[in-house]
Amino acid sequence: MSIGIVLVVVAAVVVVGFAAGVAVDRRRRSRLRDRFGPEYDRAVEATGSRQAAERELDARERRFADLEIKPVPGEVREQYARRWVRVQEEFVDRPEAAVHDADELVAALIRDRGYPDEGYEQRLRDLSVRHGRALECYRAALDVHAMSTHNAATTEQLRGAMMHYRTLFDDLLADGEPTGTRRS
Repeated sequence: MSIGIVLVVVAAVVVVGFAAGVAVDRRRRSRLRDRFGPEYDRAVEATGSRQAAERELDARERRFADLEIKPVPGEVREQYARRWVRVQEEFVDRPEAAVHDADELVAALIRDRGYPDEGYEQRLRDLSVRHGRALECYRAALDVHAMSTHNAATTEQLRGAMMHYRTLFDDLLADGEPTGTRRS
C-alpha cells in the first residue's frame, strides 16, 4: 500500500470522526435546549460560552438524577389547589399579602416535592432540570415579591407576580412522576 493511499484513508477517517463529533454535539445541544428551554440561553450568558453552559447543564442533570423528587399524591394535590384558590381570593383585598402567601405556597410545594433547600441559586438550578420553561416566570415573581416587601410594587406588577407564581405552581403540581433515586 502506498503512502498516498494511507494518507487518504487516514484523512477519510479523520473527516468521518469529525462529522460524527459534530452530529453528536448538535444532538446534545438540541436535547439540552429542549429540556432547559430559556435556561439554556441564560446558562450560555452566565458562563460566557456554549461549551461551559452545556457542561453546567449536564452537571445539573447528573445532580438531579440523585434527588428524590416525589409526585404529589391526589389528595395533597387537591389541598394545594384549594390553598391556591384562597391565595387568589386574598389578592382582591390584600394584593401584597397574597403575593407573599403565593411565594410561601410555591416554596412549600417545592419542598414537599423533595427539592433540597440549599439556597436560592441551587434551588433554581435544581428546578431548571424539570421546570426550565416555568423558571423565568418564577424569577419574575420573586423580583416583584422582593419589591413588594418594600411597598414598591404596583398592583399590576403584583397581579403579574401572581400569574407567574401560578405558572410554576401548576407545573410543579402537574408533574406527578418520580424522577430519580438517590444513590447511597
